[in-house]
Amino acid sequence: MSPTTVVVGAGPGLGMSVAHRFGREGHKIVLISRNRTRHPGYVAALEAAGVEATAHAVDVRDRDALLAALDAIGGIDVVYYGPGAADLDSRPAPITATDVPAAQDAMGWVYSAIEVVGAVLPGMLERGGGGLLFAGGLSSVVPMPVLGSLAISSAALRNYALTLNAALADKGIYAGTLTIGGLVERGDIHRMLTSQQDGTGGLTVGTLDPDTIADTAWALYTGRDRPEAVFNALA
Repeated sequence: MSPTTVVVGAGPGLGMSVAHRFGREGHKIVLISRNRTRHPGYVAALEAAGVEATAHAVDVRDRDALLAALDAIGGIDVVYYGPGAADLDSRPAPITATDVPAAQDAMGWVYSAIEVVGAVLPGMLERGGGGLLFAGGLSSVVPMPVLGSLAISSAALRNYALTLNAALADKGIYAGTLTIGGLVERGDIHRMLTSQQDGTGGLTVGTLDPDTIADTAWALYTGRDRPEAVFNALA
């Protein structure tokens, strides 16, 4: 049977690039995102490339719906976790103005990642193989005060991925993280920020090719020789 890769937070940029990359290697692809109207186009594009694909409309912050979707998928070999911002027009307060509610809200993305791992890891351990890939922000390693609470959650997600890597390395399961600093081409955030005069809060931000990042995701999963790849297009 073909392995199954689940792309959590599928979008037109990196999520779809990861789907195509793993699909080219013979993986069945399952897309999970909250935007139901995009799914027919995503699935059609993958099928046109010879990739078997399905999609589930789920907001990852809805725990019950997320776990139900993962349960319905069944045996999952690889998870890519990379949800984007829920509200593209919402900007975080800078770190000096970050309060507890803002930090709690940002950490919701980490809690959802933990829920996903909790759902799929037992099956991977039973089969003795699998992969867990996460996408996070460069603010997890480079101070970016303008990102406020997002820097806190990015750091937490990165640490979670790296610690999973250490815990699972001898169990046949790979865990790793893509640490991304830049605007990922074709993505929603790239489109939104490049349409605004100062959408990056004063940062000089370059662009990144999602296909290149997806190639690296595949290399991490197959090579298993490092827990992290960093992409820095910030000046």
